[in-house]
Parts: sequence; C-alpha cells; structure tokens
Amino acid sequence: MTTFTYRDMEEKDLLIISSFPSSDDELFYMGPRFVYPLTPDQIVAMLENRHSPTVVLGEADTPVAYANLYDVDAERSSCWLGNVIVSNAYRGHGAARYLLRTMMTLAREKYRLDKMKLYCHNTNTKALLFYCNNGFVPCGSRIIENHRKETIVSIEMERTLHLGD
Repeated sequence: MTTFTYRDMEEKDLLIISSFPSSDDELFYMGPRFVYPLTPDQIVAMLENRHSPTVVLGEADTPVAYANLYDVDAERSSCWLGNVIVSNAYRGHGAARYLLRTMMTLAREKYRLDKMKLYCHNTNTKALLFYCNNGFVPCGSRIIENHRKETIVSIEMERTLHLGD
C-alpha cells in the first residue's frame, strides 16, 4: 500500500497535474471551465480565486492528486472543494480519500471552517458514490450544460467538518 503525503502545489507540479485528465470528460469533472487538453496556464489562471492548492505525493514524492478550495467564507464558516483530480495510476489506491481528508483538515484547521461544499455532476457516478461514502449529502442542484452542450445536473453536496475527520 502506498504511503501518501501532501504539500502546497508548486510551479514545478503544473505540468504533472495537467497530465492527469485523460479525456475531455475527466477534465470537465475537474473543472467545467477548463478546455481539453489541460495546460499549466489554465491551472494558474484558475488559481486567482482559489485557496490552498494542494498536491498529494505518492512514490518518489511525485504528485498523484490535486485539489483546492474556493469561496472560503468565514461568516458562513464554509468553503467549496474544487478542481479535484487523481492520476489514473493512483485511482482505487486511497489517493482520493487521502486528498479529501487533507482538504477537510485544511478547511477546518487553517481556515477554522465548519462546513465543506462541492458540486458533482450527475454523470460522474463514481465520484458521487465516493463523496456519499465520505459523509457528503446532497443539498441542492443546478442544471448546467456540459462541454458537449448537453444538459446535465450538477449536484450540490455538503459535509460538516468534525475534529478527527
């Protein structure tokens, strides 16, 4: 079993993160505004409104997963999880769970927040199951167009952040 660590994303990680989405569908799930293929410049542009860009490191301290936070709101004690992606080679090996736990810890300890929210598209069944299995519950939805101009549902999910999560 792989032992994971994490750190703040660094400029040297951008090219590796850009290689994670292997299709336009995966990239849409990572971020609806991105255009396939993902480039480092697109990630940098997105970071203007993001907090705590974080990479999970696998073997040889190589990035294997990435996410960030946005709309950090101290008044509402909540934030949104964004741009979640895991390298194909590390899917099913605990990297996503480690990344999610890391981001929840950052939200709770660094920003002193009590709630994390996210959007997950109805067409991304694996991710919906993953988030449900990790304590997120649906709390709303919105109708959007995907990258193919098809109408889909983006499901709003939330989770209370507890000490020891």
